[in-house]
Amino acid sequence: MKKIFLILLLISGFSELTLAQAKGEIRVDSVYSAFLENDFGEATTRKISVYLPPGYGESTKEYPVIYFLHGFTGTHEMRGMKDILDYAIESKRIRPFILVIPNQLTTYGGSFYSNSELFGNWEDFTAFDLVSYVDKNYRTIATKESRGITGHSMGGYGAIKLAMHHPDIFNTIYAISPGALTIVREYGPNSDTFKELSTIKTLDELSKTYFGSVMMAFGRSWSPNPEKAPFYSDFPFEYKGDELIVHEDVLQKWYANMPVHMIDDNLENLQKLKAIKLDWGRNAGERFTIQCKMFSQRLENVGITHFAEEYIGTHTSGIYTKEGRIPQQVLPFFDEYLEF
Repeated sequence: MKKIFLILLLISGFSELTLAQAKGEIRVDSVYSAFLENDFGEATTRKISVYLPPGYGESTKEYPVIYFLHGFTGTHEMRGMKDILDYAIESKRIRPFILVIPNQLTTYGGSFYSNSELFGNWEDFTAFDLVSYVDKNYRTIATKESRGITGHSMGGYGAIKLAMHHPDIFNTIYAISPGALTIVREYGPNSDTFKELSTIKTLDELSKTYFGSVMMAFGRSWSPNPEKAPFYSDFPFEYKGDELIVHEDVLQKWYANMPVHMIDDNLENLQKLKAIKLDWGRNAGERFTIQCKMFSQRLENVGITHFAEEYIGTHTSGIYTKEGRIPQQVLPFFDEYLEF
């Protein structure tokens, strides 16, 4: 009897050890989208990285999906995220799930997950073609209740925007240090950004200024203009010498794509979302702290229940580590609100 007990104990211990040591798998796939057809050289077939949890290949189980949107100049590459995804499952911070990162790097740094008249409909690609492809080719629980969206910086912006427009697709959202929520600091006319931009005439010159490059990405995403080479963008602010000129029509186009100003038109959609959270690092710089607080305050003012958290850190610190935001905050949030 004792021998049988010891054998069962050993088998049990071996099974638990095997489960604890099981690792997930990263598959690099690609998705063609007609929504991305354009005349400006942006690729219409996009690579995606798909994290499949431990045991995926040996089971017939279906899993919830978390879509992770990368930041400006980022790509689909996991860059060490697999270890923290494995860790989050092993340590039971989240139950097994699928995570998908689409490559939305463009020739101008990033799509801002927006539909552009000239450079491709990146929002439609993400919400429709990407989600459809993943549901058809992987064992997903293909319902909004089991589909979450998150992202960092530009990706945090994209997560907010897509959830605001598509609550029937993405039911739960967590935005990590989102940008482009409104016009503040370096995005605005009282910084040096548009003064510099008004003197730049070539793409080579523009590539040497970070915020000038971001403004061109905003412009190509929200106010593209085929008549204005080489930037192919209209800007809301322009300087002629020291004189500020405000292009109100362009400014309204930018506001229509910035979440602080999108709330009223998307109030009904926001009310449909199951759970909303955003966070930001205290030391990320006023550009991020101000706009995140503004967005949270506006949500509160119109009665949208959400979570907002300022933590000790910068725009990039303490996110992609085992002790960081993704395994300790982001994934447990989805474990709480997604249906498994």
